[in-house]
Parts: sequence; C-alpha cells; structure tokens
Amino acid sequence: MTKIISGIQQLGIGVPDMHKAWKWYRQAFGMDIKMFEESADAPLMIKYTGNKVHSRTAALALNMKGGGGFEIWQYTSRVPQPPDFEVQVGDLGIMIGKIKVPDIEASFSYHNEIGLNIVGELNIGPDGNKHYFIKDDYLNIFQITKGDDWFSSNSAITGGTEGAIIGVSDIEKAKRLYSKILGYDRVVYDQESVFNDLSALPGGDSNLRRILLKRTHATKGSFSKFLGSGSLELVQVKDREPKKIFKDRYWGDRGFIHLCFDIKNMKALKKECKENGFPFTVDSSNVFDMGEASGHFSYIEDPDGTLIEFVETHKIPVIKKLGWYLSLEKRDPNKTLPTWLLKMLAFNRVKD
Repeated sequence: MTKIISGIQQLGIGVPDMHKAWKWYRQAFGMDIKMFEESADAPLMIKYTGNKVHSRTAALALNMKGGGGFEIWQYTSRVPQPPDFEVQVGDLGIMIGKIKVPDIEASFSYHNEIGLNIVGELNIGPDGNKHYFIKDDYLNIFQITKGDDWFSSNSAITGGTEGAIIGVSDIEKAKRLYSKILGYDRVVYDQESVFNDLSALPGGDSNLRRILLKRTHATKGSFSKFLGSGSLELVQVKDREPKKIFKDRYWGDRGFIHLCFDIKNMKALKKECKENGFPFTVDSSNVFDMGEASGHFSYIEDPDGTLIEFVETHKIPVIKKLGWYLSLEKRDPNKTLPTWLLKMLAFNRVKD
C-alpha cells in the first residue's frame, strides 16, 4: 500500500497560556471540540528543544464545520520565547495560518463586531477571491479565506484550518516536498510583484513571488471528509534577505511550530521522504499516547528547516464521557469514516 494523506490534521501553535489562548480560538474560530488535552514531557523532540527534555501541556481542538484543527501547545518547564524581531512576509517558516469560511463578508462583520484585531481591510488576492488578516493576542497572524469543502452545514461563522502561508528561500526546491510528496500539485497562481492585498502586513511592501497550491485529486482516508483538501501558499521574498522565524528558538516556542498531516502507512511515507531528500528527523517508531488519543508520529524539515509533522492515528475518543474510543488500525485505510460517527465528536465540545 502506498501512503495516504487524509488532509491537514492540525496547525501547531506555541502560546504562553494554553487555556487562555484556547478560549480566544474558540470565540474567534469555533475551535471548541477537544480531541485530547495532556500534560507530559516531550523526550522525542530534544533535537529541537536544546538537547534537553522539556515538559508541556497541549490540546488538540477541532471545528465541527470541518477543516484541520489547532494543536495549542505551552511549555511548562520554561517560558516560551517569541522571536526577537518582527516577522515579515517572506521570512522562513510558517508565517500565517489559513482559516476557511463559507461567507467572507459575514465573517468579516462578525470579527469586527467582537473586536478582533483585523489587519487592514477586505482585499482581493491573486486568485480573485476576497480575504483578510487577523492578529491574535500573541501576534500570530491568520488569513481568513473562502473555503470550498465542508463537513457540516451548521451555523458556525468559520471553519477550521485550511492550510498555511509558508516563507521559503527557493520555491522550486520547496515544491519537491509540498507538491511532489504532500500532493499540492495544482498551481492556482504563480506571480511575482508587490501585492496590494499584503500591504498592511509587516514586509508586505516587498517584491515577492507567491504560489498558491491546491490538490488535483481529492484526499482519501479515515478523516478526509472532515479535514478537506486544504491549500498552501509559498512565498519567496526577492528584495531582501529573509530571516528564519525560529532562529535561535525551540520548537514549542511562541508562534506556528509545525504543520501536521493525517496519514496512513508511515513506512511507505518514510521511504518516499528519504528517497526525495527529506529524511525523518523524529520518529516515534511505534506508538505515542496522548492519554485520550494514540498513534505514530514523525517529523521532517522542508528545505528551510520548517517542521512538517505526520500522524498515523490509531485511537481517538468519540464520546469521552461514555468511554467510547475508536480504534482505526483494522479499518480500511482508503475509506472515510461514516458521517454519523464523525458527527459524534460534537459531544466533546468545550463550552465557555
């Protein structure tokens, strides 16, 4: 069996206060379904934590409208550090998280009404679609963009994670990973200019090459119906030297720490990544246990050191209050889980 990518499982966000940040994300983006919450050490990540085991608390939150989730991550053994410079468009790493919405005008009005920090105004991107940017309480920037695939038609204003905007030093090299291995092979646009829709962002007046990537083929696998296909935008700055967003900092420090994909057949994926010059740098090898969920995880780096995580899920909580957990190891990896079963995740909603 070849590897299967079901979609973007989550965007990792390092914050100084996990519970406070999660409340903000629930109110702003409807991320109110708790898949797990756990406090523990992270020994397998010492390559990225100063060769020292650090402790953390983390929660995986989803939005029932569909899309990827957030892994909201907080150090408990050290104070998470922000970058010592203002991150600009084109700096290397995950610059901006993408949140999908069904109605961009409605979400813009809602986010204005609840007093969020909207950066600039509604703008039209190179694809002809409207979008806008929001800065959270921790200076992370999110692009709110129109989505085109949904799990649920509920009344939520936004859906979940659509993808990310990633700064790279060489788009062609980066595409070997993002297009060839991860499957974002359809070019929606590829333009070089000073872009008006980025003008309100730090560094948005730079000369940039931007390429928006989507999938030619729909995703498949257990969670594909829920996660959706997603999109990635790669940005290369042309008129200045970009900085690494996580230079001299640890994985888990403040900001977007990784982009995670839900996959099947880790063995085949490991072989493909190695053959294409992206060997696993972290591999749990067998099972990791997050208390309420378990599986097999690994990490690779893109050509600029940006961390990409893969998770092969073995067990998830369906209704934790009733002790109902679902094992995925013996299920057909090509088939999505039934809609009625995925909708049961709503029983894990966290209410304010």
